[in-house]
Amino acid sequence: MGGDARRAVEILRTEGARPLAVKAARRATQGPGVTARALRTVRRAAVIARNEGMRSLTVKALDRTRQRLVTAQPGLAPRQEIRMLVRYEDALEADWTPTQPWAASPLVVRDRGLSTAWIMHPPGESSGGAQNIFRFIKYLEDAGHRASIYLYHSADHAIDATYLKQLISANTSYAPIAAEFHAYSHERGVAPDTDALFATGWETAYPAFRDTSPARRFYFVQDFEPAFYSVGSEHVLAENTYRFGFHGITAGHWLADKLAAEYGMRTSAFGFGADLRHYSLTRTEGRDGLFFYARPVTTRRGFELGVMALQHVARAQPDRPIHLAGWDTSNYDLPFAHINHGMLRIDQLNDIYNQCATGLVLSLTNMSLLPLELLASGVIPVLNRGENNTKVVQNDFIRYADPSPHALAEALMEEMARPDLADRARRAAASVAPMTWDQPGRDFVNLVVEAMRG
Repeated sequence: MGGDARRAVEILRTEGARPLAVKAARRATQGPGVTARALRTVRRAAVIARNEGMRSLTVKALDRTRQRLVTAQPGLAPRQEIRMLVRYEDALEADWTPTQPWAASPLVVRDRGLSTAWIMHPPGESSGGAQNIFRFIKYLEDAGHRASIYLYHSADHAIDATYLKQLISANTSYAPIAAEFHAYSHERGVAPDTDALFATGWETAYPAFRDTSPARRFYFVQDFEPAFYSVGSEHVLAENTYRFGFHGITAGHWLADKLAAEYGMRTSAFGFGADLRHYSLTRTEGRDGLFFYARPVTTRRGFELGVMALQHVARAQPDRPIHLAGWDTSNYDLPFAHINHGMLRIDQLNDIYNQCATGLVLSLTNMSLLPLELLASGVIPVLNRGENNTKVVQNDFIRYADPSPHALAEALMEEMARPDLADRARRAAASVAPMTWDQPGRDFVNLVVEAMRG
């Protein structure tokens, strides 16, 4: 990646697409334009940022930098700083062996609303993890508590918090919240009146740990993030955050049980829900399709394993329509006929789901939100068997299979061969009708309030 591309990706990652466009236009009128290679790099980065979020773009950029250094000829590689998702100095200085002041005498609030601070990576336009964070902040605000967002990253460029607030406020995928946005700095820290300080990803746990605020520490845990990395420094640094003494509030009981048993972490769990405004049963007849949540860029979604299972299905049922969505797979040579929907907006998914009798959703860490959304649309989801899924949601219409191509294919074909498909679709949708996000939202607020009471 050349200098032009690196600078462009940094602007995109830290400020967003609009500032990048402005800067590119200004440069075009004042001097030589960026190279075609740089523009291609920026376009790829923009797709990742839009579809996966700035955090994912950062991880991929760091991986690309390491790969370039490994393949460079000795003595010719440029000097590089050590760069990770977390700021080097934050990881360097975090020592959880002595008891921290905020842990030695935890703050107690019993008779008033809470002031909460959330440290998070700058969100992308359609970052699922960030959307869930905002959803629960909205429940806190609706219950009479206050929230502030503190944006944190490891890049050298400043974060334009005002622009990001405007970007998120205009995006209907995010819950509308009143929280103010700030660029986090260790020197300023969070507001002095903060009662509860939330880390939202492993890299944000480090500034939350080091912050001088007396606020009680919480950790909003949506997945087991050490598994996002091969064994190495970032795997260990992510794992260490579960030893910081934070109160983990987790998405589902699998995470709560795992972190408590393996790291001695104090944990509480909230359940999963589905946004029934977007997912519903609209047809019962003619549902002959098979849906696959295809995310080759997200390794925990088991893309290759899913492709193998679908190849077995396609061999046995070559006329079966197979719908792929979640990522543009047009550059992949897949061994079966399929319909590539690529990335879809939330309001485009229900029509695809209602063409399908069953769907394959692989989750190799914490369970995806997709199975409940599929059920709401009358689709029977087939999941890989494992406590990471079975402990999170209990529903009689979720089908589990061993994580092997043959077992997954057999489960899919058995579901599609059922004579009562129409009735089963109706009953599956009815089974999740009460499972909105309102109860998990209330549970989350109650967990925070009870913890703050000491």
